[in-house]
Amino acid sequence: MLFKAKVIVTLRKSILDVQGKAVLHALKSLAYSAVKSVRIGKYIELEIEAQTREAALTLAESACKKLLANPVMEDFEVEVEELTQASTQ
Repeated sequence: MLFKAKVIVTLRKSILDVQGKAVLHALKSLAYSAVKSVRIGKYIELEIEAQTREAALTLAESACKKLLANPVMEDFEVEVEELTQASTQ
């Protein structure tokens, strides 16, 4: 079966998000005063062939721990869904 893993990687709350602060400053200079904070992260999609959803999730989490996220500075969330013929076309 084919699965899609959606991975969101964000800096841990305790880490200063310099890029987020720069974007917040730029938004305020463009008069978006309603925006009170910005946190920047990464969005990654993986297509995984696995026997079960749980196996695909385990593989995606392993990839995050070893490569996609820096475990010292970043947190990650993984969502896995099965791809059907209709969703792959």
